[in-house]
Parts: sequence; structure tokens; C-alpha cells
Amino acid sequence: MWRRGANLEGDTANFIETEQLLEFEGFRSSFLQIRGSIPLLWEQIVDLSYKPRLNIINHEETPKVMERHFHDLVKRYGDVTAVDLTNKHGDEGLLSAAYATEIQKLSSVRYVSFDFHHHCGGSNFDNIQLLYDQISEDFEKKGYFLIDTEEKILLEQKGVVRSNCIDCLDRTNVTQSYLARKSLDSQLQRLGALSSNESISMFTEDFEIFKTMWVDQGDEISLEYSGTHALKRDLVRYGKQTMTGLIQDGMSAVSRYFLNNFQDGIHLHMLSMHLQDAVDLTSGRYNVNRGSPSPFQKHGFDSLGYLPVASALLIGGLTVTTITINQGHFVGNGEKGILHVLSGCKTLKELDIRNCSFVQQVRLLGACKALAQEMPSRDAENH
Repeated sequence: MWRRGANLEGDTANFIETEQLLEFEGFRSSFLQIRGSIPLLWEQIVDLSYKPRLNIINHEETPKVMERHFHDLVKRYGDVTAVDLTNKHGDEGLLSAAYATEIQKLSSVRYVSFDFHHHCGGSNFDNIQLLYDQISEDFEKKGYFLIDTEEKILLEQKGVVRSNCIDCLDRTNVTQSYLARKSLDSQLQRLGALSSNESISMFTEDFEIFKTMWVDQGDEISLEYSGTHALKRDLVRYGKQTMTGLIQDGMSAVSRYFLNNFQDGIHLHMLSMHLQDAVDLTSGRYNVNRGSPSPFQKHGFDSLGYLPVASALLIGGLTVTTITINQGHFVGNGEKGILHVLSGCKTLKELDIRNCSFVQQVRLLGACKALAQEMPSRDAENH
């Protein structure tokens, strides 16, 4: 989950190509989508906060990075529609704006911004139709690949939709599953399995298979990159958020926090081992050993297993002996808000202030003085 953005060659983190295959009465079809990190130079350094700050790196090569990335995509896939699902406020908004500025300089790519949380939050998943309305014409022109029973090519996919959020997992997977369903409907209608006004969603058993496939796919990608199952799984499975889904998302989110901050190095090492095993296997250099585990054995992390530890760490954050405030931002009535936070620190020994503005430092010092007056027995040292 540390990996973000692109390198100077235009290669992005979390880049995945997903191909949905269908076979029906000897006909075979394929629909391909891609996802990948926003192709700018940016980072999100883990600092024990729940949502680390995004940092856009100013570099003279930034326009070239964007150009190299999409030039490669157009060369490989044809016409590209870039769907940006990030928020339009806060750090995500700044990153999205920077992305829009650079990508709109490229005449070969169409950029579509869709704030997923704004439009589809609060169980309003049906609003994703608003995104489809914006791209439907391009989407239908891109089409899909189709061959007949004699392997004669009837149709070829002429382009691809590239989707992204921040980590290219949860919002991206929900969106890609929706586009995959639209394409599947079109394929089945072409093959005569559905009439022109029918959809796979009208057939409960078949639709359940489709949804399960996309939930499982989202989980597999999420396990590789974050160590937990995907969030928003119930949006794919049920088309709305459920209480069970919210609880599962909460558990996974807490587990991700723990894994990102304390286990990511181990996780990346395991991922690199899997990749090396795959290379060795395909190149004929993999040595089979009866006593060794399969290179394809799942090593995903169990959210439930890490939940107690992660929860304890989060709750324990209110009783740590040292507090670091990095680029602090406070909401509410200045000193009162900070005082409320500090009063929960039962064993506060040191307050380390980093990269705060002068105004924020004054507020912090005022809050500390108020805390000392209010609770004189507090064991706090002045550094």
C-alpha cells in the first residue's frame, strides 16, 4: 500500500489488466479493462496516521511521465478513456486536479472525472449510471473481442477504459464490475442468449455467479496489494451497502492500518517472492521439491486475525508516551480541540511538534498550559 504514482519511465504502481472471458455455444468473447495509479510523481508516506498525507512531487519531467504512460497504453490497447474516481476535495482533490491538468494536454486520451464517494456514497450505488452516461458512447465504440465456433474473428475490442482511485482497489473494482456487466449484457444479446431489453441481472442464478466472480477478483487483487479483502464488496454483490458489509469494511480498514504501518515490509517481500517464483516457473528454472509449499498457495492476511492487535494500537494511540504532530491541522475552537485530544493522554511525557505553522505552535503551547492548569498532577515535561 506504500506504492503510489509513476516512475520517470511512466510505469505506474498497482497496474492491473483484467480480462473477462465468456464462452457460449462454441462462441468465445473477451472484455478487457485496466487499472493503475495516477501517473504523476507523488507519494503517500506511512506516518501512523489513519490516512497519510498525499504529496505531489514537483519535477520537470512530470509532463513527460504522463505522456510516456499514455503513449504506451495507446500503443498497446488503442483508444483510451481515463476514468478518475478520486474525491474532489482535500488531498485527493489536489491530486485529481493535477492529474486533470496534465492529462488534458494529451489529445489522444479522453479524461472523465467522477467523484465516486460524492455520487455513490450512502448506498447510492445506482448513481454510477451517471458515470456510464458520460462514457457510454465511447464505451460502446470500444466494444469487445468475439470469435465464432470456427475461431473466425467477428469483433475486436478497439480500446480500453482505464480506471483509478487512490489505491486502485475498492472504488475501482466496483466501477469495473459495473462496466463488465454492461459489456456482458451486450455480448449475450449479440449471441442471442438475451433479448435486446434483457440483462444478466434479471436472471438470479447467473447474476449471482457474475457478482461472486467480481467480488472474488477484487479480493484477490486487494489481498496482493493490501493484505485484506476488498472494501465495498457488498456494493458489487448487492448493489448497496449492508450493515454486515459496513462491519466487514471496518474490520478490513483497521487491519489495513496495522499492516500498512507494521507489516508492509514483510508483505512486499512475500509478494516479490511470488513474482520471482512465477518468473522461475515460466522460464524453466523453478525447482520442484516435494517438501516445499506450492508457489501458488495463498498467503493472504486474515483481517480477523489482525483485528485485535490493530484495534489495540488505535485505541492505545490515546495513551502513548510520546506524541508527534506532523503538519498539524485542527478543527474547531483551536486550543479547546487540542486540549480535548491531549487530555486523553494519560501518560504524556513528550510533545514533539514538527512542520507546524507558527499559529499552530502557539495554539499547541496554549493548550499545554491550559492542560497543566486544569490537571496539575499530570506528569508532563516541557521540551
